[in-house]
Amino acid sequence: MGRSDLSRRGFLGLAGAGVLVGALPVAGASTASAWSRPAFAANPFALGVASGDPRPDGVVLWTRLAPDPVAEDGTGGMPDRRVPVGWQIAEDPGFRRVVRGGTEHAVPELAHSVHVEVGGLRPGRDYWYRFRVGNEVSGTGRTRTAPARASNPSELSFGFVSCQNYPEGYFTAFRHLAEEDLDVVIHLGDYIYEGAGQGTIGRGHLPNAEIFSLTDYRIRYGQYKSDGDLRAAHAAAPWVVVLDDHEVDNNWAADLDGQDNGGEAFLARRAAAFQAYYENMPLRRASMPAGPDMRLYRRLSYGNLAQFDVVDTRQYRANQACGDGQQIGCEDRLDPTRTMFGADQERWLLNGLTNSTATWNIMANQIFVMQGDSAAGPDQAFGMDTWDGYAGARQRLFTEIQNRDVDNFVVITGDAHRSVAADLKADFDDPDSVTVGTEFLGTSVSSGGDGEDHDSWGRTWLAENPHMKFHNSQRGYARCRVTPTRWTTDYRVVSHVRTPDAPITTRASIHVEAGRPGIQQVDQ
Repeated sequence: MGRSDLSRRGFLGLAGAGVLVGALPVAGASTASAWSRPAFAANPFALGVASGDPRPDGVVLWTRLAPDPVAEDGTGGMPDRRVPVGWQIAEDPGFRRVVRGGTEHAVPELAHSVHVEVGGLRPGRDYWYRFRVGNEVSGTGRTRTAPARASNPSELSFGFVSCQNYPEGYFTAFRHLAEEDLDVVIHLGDYIYEGAGQGTIGRGHLPNAEIFSLTDYRIRYGQYKSDGDLRAAHAAAPWVVVLDDHEVDNNWAADLDGQDNGGEAFLARRAAAFQAYYENMPLRRASMPAGPDMRLYRRLSYGNLAQFDVVDTRQYRANQACGDGQQIGCEDRLDPTRTMFGADQERWLLNGLTNSTATWNIMANQIFVMQGDSAAGPDQAFGMDTWDGYAGARQRLFTEIQNRDVDNFVVITGDAHRSVAADLKADFDDPDSVTVGTEFLGTSVSSGGDGEDHDSWGRTWLAENPHMKFHNSQRGYARCRVTPTRWTTDYRVVSHVRTPDAPITTRASIHVEAGRPGIQQVDQ
């Protein structure tokens, strides 16, 4: 039995010592007394509204009551009471044609968050939703259901985004994202940052320390979700979310933190981080964490046009090879027994790809899959936290994709704070080898500050990695328009984030044709 197993057993054993571990309560199981006539001194919907995980017949609706989002005790300014929250979903923004409605209870055990799993809706339709508590009514959100499973949509329009570090820049990209007409937004991780960073632009982290406890994480989410641009993007379209490392700790892997420390302390931190993540995201009950475990990998379909396989590259991976960081000559990264997904998730992914009837098979992924040699000259340097540090597992994935005849495999990725469009090669060291798919790496919203068109890292990447066809290190998001015959990714960038209100432009448009693996055209 390894150290991770012993650590997990020890952590779960703490339940007998009075520590709350295990499945979180649903609203009806709360032990809190009811607050039947709630009244608030400030807006209880200060964190906005959101929807997520769209299906042909429904979505998740989310809000969290928090009249004081950064209250020092992590309660969001709410009492230790169970609060009835009404909700409505309508076919028009004026709510003249309300089609579903009801009441959920916001409970202190879940930071007074509400997750309504609405069913009975029509496929491929816009809906509007809102919440009410006492005499207070939330803002209105717009959502959109997925098309019918056997349908053949003519187009899918979605955005993907990641990495929003609050002290390092304004979330201007989210304001522009909210103005796009998108079917869905995919958030690929680093929704918050766990560190103590204060920055220099007056957006210092709360609490002013690295976060470890559930109270800490709740305050941090309260601060991030108070941002008006982020709230606008959530209210504009349904989101599909998955976490990466900074929602817990930098470069954590399985049951180890970023410094290779395991044991009860890290598992307790991970459980707190997972609970706060669930409380603040439009996730279904299937993703409700049980202590330090949380099922985040899942599949969403857009008719026969696109299948999204959302993967989790943190909970089940082997520890980083060769001590992490950038390494030259690390042989352990080639070990085929090391895993990024874990056996169960890898089997789930490959079976789903094999059985897919979609034209486009999209893996929504946290850390880049392409080879990224960062050393100029004959030596090769690779980052051990990325798929380069799990090259044996990557080769196994690519071999299975070829053997199973998976068509039009596309990876969308976050984490690296830069935009790259690349061909995924069976052998990255042989430019003439088979192309098994395409990867679109998306930049950050604000992490890394203003950025620039080409930095020295990007110039080295383009010189040393011929499979990379485009690079940019400005901030923004990616917008994808997908048809049965063509995929176009527009890299949308802002000129600066250290001051607000930067305009948005399209830095490049990258085109892929169905049935022809790899990038066909780059418009800059």
